[in-house]
Amino acid sequence: MPSIESYQLLLAAAASCEDKKAEDIRILQLDPAESGLTDYFLICNGTNDRQNVAITDEIEMRLKRDFGTFPNSVEGRRQGEWILMDYVDFIVHVFSAEKRAFYGLERLRKSATTISVAELNAELKAHISTTRAKTPKKTATDKGSAEAVTTPRKAAASKKSVLKKVPSKAAPAKKAIARTAAKKAPAKTIKKSAAKKMLSNKRRAI
Repeated sequence: MPSIESYQLLLAAAASCEDKKAEDIRILQLDPAESGLTDYFLICNGTNDRQNVAITDEIEMRLKRDFGTFPNSVEGRRQGEWILMDYVDFIVHVFSAEKRAFYGLERLRKSATTISVAELNAELKAHISTTRAKTPKKTATDKGSAEAVTTPRKAAASKKSVLKKVPSKAAPAKKAIARTAAKKAPAKTIKKSAAKKMLSNKRRAI
């Protein structure tokens, strides 16, 4: 099955043909059992050789500009009667009206299915929807497990911050108590020494 980019490239090539006024634009979906070289033929014709070259130039420029894609090979551009552009998943055939009628490429591929641009767009949308359905989505359990992992980390961080803050407040209080104790201690010793002196004086007087 062609990739999404292959559909987009083919649609861009068909749009380029329309922009350059190509006639009788057809997309042939080839039978895989009959042709293993490519999946689609994009066939059109111009009114003269110069227009045919302009059509192929527009296709090559747009696919290079929008997708960064170049054709594997281009044949017949010098003559301009039948220009073939190989993009692997599809091949572009730009004919003159006479050469298209002479070779009858559509008649040779009887097993191929002719599809319109609208049908190709529908195939592209279906392909995109199927690829989106296959991609896994994030479930609620995944979100819950992620939150469960992050919350213990936050709790641990908050505990650490509390433990860091508590000693900083307690330390100044201990220092203040020690200072007050140091201030009070000398006063007690002074009173005791004064009392001893008074007792000794009384004893001497007696």
